[in-house]
Amino acid sequence: MKSTIQVHDKHFEVFIEQSILEKRINALAAEINQDYTGKQPLFLAILNGSFMFAAELMKSISVSCEITFLRVSSYQATASTGKVHQILGLTENIENRDIIIIEDIIDTGLTMVEIKKQLLAQNPSSLSIATLFQKPEALKVPIDVQYVGFDLENKFVLGYGLDYDGLGRNLADLYVLCE
Repeated sequence: MKSTIQVHDKHFEVFIEQSILEKRINALAAEINQDYTGKQPLFLAILNGSFMFAAELMKSISVSCEITFLRVSSYQATASTGKVHQILGLTENIENRDIIIIEDIIDTGLTMVEIKKQLLAQNPSSLSIATLFQKPEALKVPIDVQYVGFDLENKFVLGYGLDYDGLGRNLADLYVLCE
């Protein structure tokens, strides 16, 4: 039996261990390094959830690059509201820049579609997405994601930057809600 933790009123069990997460992130970084050789991408990390993924990814990025942060919110409790609330906007000029969005998880895709729309309106040279997790079954809109760490079942997860009502982001492993 797997050990469980309690966060608020729910119980979670380890789903993907930190060492496996970090190995996959290193592989994603290697792909990005190869694809962006000779370029200077601007990484746009979506807060709050992507902070651990972004930090780990950046440790293995060897191409010349910059990073900045955009804060959006579309979650309440364990479900996406489907509405993007931009809290902290982008201040850098991204026109003619190669942009790589760093996201923690794509489930419905609605948040990412809105982010992409807002960024494409600023005429970047290219726009790619790197997400640590994606839930293909939960997608409500088609979305082209260039770098995917893990495809997950449509279950609620937390840890490694992902939270449940503010708690759990600091957990080193990814946990799944117990059925």
